[in-house]
Amino acid sequence: MPSWLLITNATIVDGAGNPPVSGASVLVKDELISDVGPHVGRSLVPRGEELTEIDATGKTLMPGLIDAHCHMTYGESRSEEEIDLYTSPELRTLKAAFNAQKVLRAGVTGISQPGGSYYIGVGLREAIKDGIVQGPRMTAAGRYITTSNGLTDWFPDSVGVPEGSIGVLHNNVDGMINEVRHQVKNGVDLIKLADSPFGQYQSFTDDEMKIVADLAHQLGKKVTIHARGSAEVDAAVRAGIDWIMHGNIMDDGTIGRLAESGTPLVPTLLLLSNAGDFGHLVGAPEPLREGMKRMLDRTGDAMTRARQAGVKFALGTDSGFSLTPYGVWHARELELLMDYAGLTSVEAIQAGTSNGALMLGLDGKVGVVAPGMIADLIIVNGDPVKDIRVLQRRECIETVIQGGAVVVFDEEKVARSWPHERGIGYSVGDLTYDVVYGGLDPADPVSAAESDGVQVHDLRTSEEANDLVSALSHRETGARHID
Repeated sequence: MPSWLLITNATIVDGAGNPPVSGASVLVKDELISDVGPHVGRSLVPRGEELTEIDATGKTLMPGLIDAHCHMTYGESRSEEEIDLYTSPELRTLKAAFNAQKVLRAGVTGISQPGGSYYIGVGLREAIKDGIVQGPRMTAAGRYITTSNGLTDWFPDSVGVPEGSIGVLHNNVDGMINEVRHQVKNGVDLIKLADSPFGQYQSFTDDEMKIVADLAHQLGKKVTIHARGSAEVDAAVRAGIDWIMHGNIMDDGTIGRLAESGTPLVPTLLLLSNAGDFGHLVGAPEPLREGMKRMLDRTGDAMTRARQAGVKFALGTDSGFSLTPYGVWHARELELLMDYAGLTSVEAIQAGTSNGALMLGLDGKVGVVAPGMIADLIIVNGDPVKDIRVLQRRECIETVIQGGAVVVFDEEKVARSWPHERGIGYSVGDLTYDVVYGGLDPADPVSAAESDGVQVHDLRTSEEANDLVSALSHRETGARHID
């Protein structure tokens, strides 16, 4: 027999960009929304069939959030080595499953994982789908495809690319084609390309991008790309890539072509903002923090122009780092889209709901409170249209509904952290003679280097925008560039 869920007297924010409607009710039959409006009530449910009722008086009913940039294999790591080298694949898989429940508890009912270790994301997706693991609806890529000049070729050539790395290296088209075919064989939903770390150049050629995109589409899969700079964003649009991550630095021509194409942009501002705003609380290096602040300022200019041009935005957070732990900060991205791109709260909610349906492979089927849509919903004790920050408070996400069923959580478990194995660290600076006897600050890599007669390029005062990726790639030199 059908199962019915009736939510009454709610203020409905539909996720489609329409104004809120107060005093309305939603009727769900099995996993789909059956009816919406003030006329909806018990009378629409056949006598004798199972009915669950929720009174949402004074509360907001809206679609669950969709996070299009959530890395479930990262394990809240504090360094790239922790992501790539430590923790066995078996334990990484279990930790990813554990962390999935934390994401769902935050009101995120759908995620896309644009890259991760092994094929853990594919396995996690299936476990969630089969009800073995509690977590959001999910799509997954395999390892990022990169070049020697792109993101995720972290380690020196003498080390190579470890098997556990989130990226896989290919410097020619044949290798990229081979990789796409193997990833599709192993069940991915999408292919992830990784261009230059922070937009300083275009690392894939136009032909390489188009060949990968065309093959993925031929095989029935989507393609996304890490693209921070204008050149690679423009090339990605020309190649027909389905959505673009970041777009921090874009000229007006690129923005115009991006808007005309209708290709969604997932800015992923959270990692930059968390590092810049709160990194000092957890010991993030000052050059990294200041560099990310500068990158965010430059991104704000690009995002404002993109919004004015009509670019479609979607929510993405880069959750999985120690600076962006699971189940904590997902909704902050909506606030950042308002602050840096100028979206209204209703537009930000649309970016965080219906605009992310494409990344789940469910465009037009989820992310909107309307008849016929999948009933992935949240009931919020507060008004996110008046104060978007209410979505950041877990205690305000009163009810999570997934596929028409109310989700019950073990609150003690979703409050716990289970990170990857930590790297071995000895200090945050060098114990030199000048530190002991000359009053030098050991945590200041620039001063320390200059005391040793090394000419340095100080990222804290540079025009060049540094971010977490570039800082990690230069970790051996204390997050500094040597001229």
